[in-house]
Amino acid sequence: MPKTATHQNAELFKPSSALASAPLLPADSEDSALSLRLKEYLKPQDIAQVWEAYRYAYQAHEGVVRKTGEPYITHPVSVACILADLHLDVPTLLAALLHDVVEDTDVSTHDIKEKFGLQVAELVDGVTKLDKIEFQSASVAQAENFRKMLLAMSQDVRVILVKLADRLHNMQTLEAMRPEKQKLIAKETLEIYAPIANRLGLNDIYQSLEDLSFQYLYPMRFRAISKAILAARGNRKEVVSKILESIKQQLITLNIDAEVSGREKHLYSIYKKMSGKTTAFSQIYDIYGFRVVVKDLSSCYLALGALHALYKPIPSKFKDYIAIPKANGYQSLHTTLFGPFGTPIEVQIRSTEMHNIADAGVAAHWLYKASDAQLTALQQQTHQWLQRLLEIQSESVDSLDFLEHLKIDLFPDEVYVFTPKGKIFALPKGATAVDFAYAVHSGIGNSCVAVRINQELAPLRTELHNGDHVEIITGSLAKPNPAWLNYVVTGRARAHIRHFLKSQQSTESAHLGERMLNQALRALHVEPSQITDDHWQKLIRDYGLKKKSQILTEIGLGKRQNVMVAHQLLAMLEVQEVPEEGAIGKFLGGKFFDKIFGKTVKPLDTITIRGSEGMAVQFAQCCRPIPGDPILGFINKDKGLVVHTHDCPAIRKFRLDPDKWLDVEWEPESQRLYKTNLNLTVANQPGMLAKIASGIADAGSNIDNVSVEEEDGSAYANLYFTVQVKDRIHLAELMRSLRKIPDVVRINRTKGNPAGNGAKKSSQ
Repeated sequence: MPKTATHQNAELFKPSSALASAPLLPADSEDSALSLRLKEYLKPQDIAQVWEAYRYAYQAHEGVVRKTGEPYITHPVSVACILADLHLDVPTLLAALLHDVVEDTDVSTHDIKEKFGLQVAELVDGVTKLDKIEFQSASVAQAENFRKMLLAMSQDVRVILVKLADRLHNMQTLEAMRPEKQKLIAKETLEIYAPIANRLGLNDIYQSLEDLSFQYLYPMRFRAISKAILAARGNRKEVVSKILESIKQQLITLNIDAEVSGREKHLYSIYKKMSGKTTAFSQIYDIYGFRVVVKDLSSCYLALGALHALYKPIPSKFKDYIAIPKANGYQSLHTTLFGPFGTPIEVQIRSTEMHNIADAGVAAHWLYKASDAQLTALQQQTHQWLQRLLEIQSESVDSLDFLEHLKIDLFPDEVYVFTPKGKIFALPKGATAVDFAYAVHSGIGNSCVAVRINQELAPLRTELHNGDHVEIITGSLAKPNPAWLNYVVTGRARAHIRHFLKSQQSTESAHLGERMLNQALRALHVEPSQITDDHWQKLIRDYGLKKKSQILTEIGLGKRQNVMVAHQLLAMLEVQEVPEEGAIGKFLGGKFFDKIFGKTVKPLDTITIRGSEGMAVQFAQCCRPIPGDPILGFINKDKGLVVHTHDCPAIRKFRLDPDKWLDVEWEPESQRLYKTNLNLTVANQPGMLAKIASGIADAGSNIDNVSVEEEDGSAYANLYFTVQVKDRIHLAELMRSLRKIPDVVRINRTKGNPAGNGAKKSSQ
């Protein structure tokens, strides 16, 4: 924590030794900061290995000076000090000392492997890969950096421990950087590194990274809150001392062996509370809290009862993180009490083992090597989290997409819900039933159709709350809905939905592109079977792509013209006749008038619209075509083929650009339903809406949307329906049926959205 955070010096709130400043050379002297830390838990032969790595790093960095003016070796030694305070193993300490050697000197990873072994070399290599593009301003570079970090973490979580210690020391010495660089690094730290430290349970590192980032991102706010805390500490010192002594005496009276200490909220935590609730500093009473550490689990609940007997608990301010631990393995009892003078008191109660895990997090695996079940569970949770991130990474379209999902996944606020079999799932606050379905399994998420929450059916978008029992109902033919992206909050769910939709669109677009290419080839008197794999491979190389399906997908999405691709394939065919001059000809009105290779070019065949092409073929919202309507197809970049009616006003300007449109026709026997709009003028009488809805249902149609024009005191009202019909014949039958209803004055089909504003143009 920075020196300006003066609240560390309070008598009741001692700072952690884990965050010491950089030691002075020589680090391998008997009384150096690193030496004293190593002697606490390492054997002499292990310490000897550390000094060997130190001397190796010292020689490699000799003569190099940091921007702070210190010898460069002070940085890796400081990183090693932070990790030694966590009592991490020897390979991690060696990697900490050597983590910049490969990046900044002539030493190679192979040299590290020969000197210190494969394990250390892999750790150094993992951290080195992360640093190669660090601190670049380009968002893509930053995103790719974190993608690489994830891959390194998945192999060995110690990579991220070294990286976090490295980032912490860089933040502690950030004053040497330019102001714009300070803000850039601080923002990156606050958004990514601090949440990762929190997710891994490294509490001291997490809070320090947040406070240091806060100091550089909002220096004036940082100073103002620091001064306010200093002033408040003096005003409240007597109250805090009295509460502390009361808690100690109460526990002694009931023969509960415990260590009681005061703790102070870190600066950024106070700032978040002030900004989140728009609260003044004077209104925040829980700046000070108290921690009770007892010997075992049962004593936690005994201590809780003792404190509730001493001070009255505040209802709804009790959380049992022992029965339901946080996702990072954190366990404690949290309670808020009415203290003396009406001051709220926050108290945390935990066992010694829980306290160790709360401080060291995932590092407790190396700090306390034991068969403790909770440590094993913590490692499993961390492994599962890393595996989830790997899954998100594989489902992400690109690095920026992955970074977005990673930030979502690092949200700290959580709700805990139960499966029908009683298994607990931790989800971010605001998570819905769809998020839960994907948390259980991607296959469950992709096929979910409904949910039971606490034995009652509920919409999939329902937000989950603590203690909910959730049962997902799946369907064999179900698939993700694009609308889910509007309300899911987990990175896992968002990544899976986007991946499915992207894959589906690519598959559908490839099928459409193949049909369009075959259409263009046949117009050139070439059967698609004449195009061999060799021709395709050459075309793939010419385009700089990897496979044939990519070309077909780009045709289907409108990114490449089928006619031009057909010409390029045709040029590769071995022909006897010499092409005539001007052989390419013009594509006008859907026809070729020139000759190519001595053959008259036929008009392009008509594309048949089946209605089952999914996202590759879209029906324009401006005219809502249905089978039976004369239609045209427009190629839209990224949207693919958009189908309009012939008389749609929105397409008039595109008729002069024939390269953009195709002749399309409906398949004779389409089995799906299509949306269209109806405008009804009816007598403004009770029950009219119900009569019309019943008439629509009797005609075998579905209502997709309905709206009513605002009443103006008239005897008549306008109703706007979006209905689903099979074709124009079905629509005509529906309209005849509705005309028979008494008090229906007028009915007509409208183009555009059913909002009473007539047809609306939509972009192509």
